[in-house]
Amino acid sequence: MSDQTAPPGHDEAHGGALGSRLNWLRAAVLGANDGIVSTAGLVVGVAGATDDRSALLTAGLAGLLAGSMSMAAGEYVSVSTQRDSEKAALAMEKRELREQPEAELAELTDLLAERGLSREVAREAAAQLTERDALRAHARVELGIDPDALTNPWHAAWASFVAFTAGALLPLLAIVLPPPDWRLGVTVLSVLGALALTGWSSARLGSADVRRAVLRNMAGGALAMAVTYGAGALLGAVGV
Repeated sequence: MSDQTAPPGHDEAHGGALGSRLNWLRAAVLGANDGIVSTAGLVVGVAGATDDRSALLTAGLAGLLAGSMSMAAGEYVSVSTQRDSEKAALAMEKRELREQPEAELAELTDLLAERGLSREVAREAAAQLTERDALRAHARVELGIDPDALTNPWHAAWASFVAFTAGALLPLLAIVLPPPDWRLGVTVLSVLGALALTGWSSARLGSADVRRAVLRNMAGGALAMAVTYGAGALLGAVGV
């Protein structure tokens, strides 16, 4: 017989699954959006000053490589710091459990009681959790950490690198492949469409407001392109 405990459509993620999904989503969406917007702003700005395809390609490739490496390095450093903090907190908790088991049991009981359990039930639950795996129980209840799913800096770095590169390729190809008269229009429309897609995807996966996410992404990209194109056109007009 199939499991009927959950109502139809009740497929929301919980606990570590949700946290892991949101971490990956954050890295992917930030990487893709940065790749699209920063590269689009760069090539559109250059297009405002010149229509030379070699200059546009050089600028776009430089922006893609610099941005993807920067995103990967930033994510690696950030997530490594988070992982180090998690490992340090687990080490401290392990030492406290070894040196002060009764105090830690009382602390776990208090934390469970604060979540709505009666004192007696909280004490019994704390005792059972401690007997089964004291460190895991304290890590999850007290620290909000899953010892079996610590953040991985390499995963985050690669996710950001790939996402940024994928996002950056769109405006780069859009600005160099079409005929000169079509380049700007094709690039702007492609970028706005891509930003609408990333906004929609992030909102759907994160159960957020789709319309707000899409409009926010598109408005930010349009503003970036307008500013850089204006700057490029101004510099081109004065011969810089």
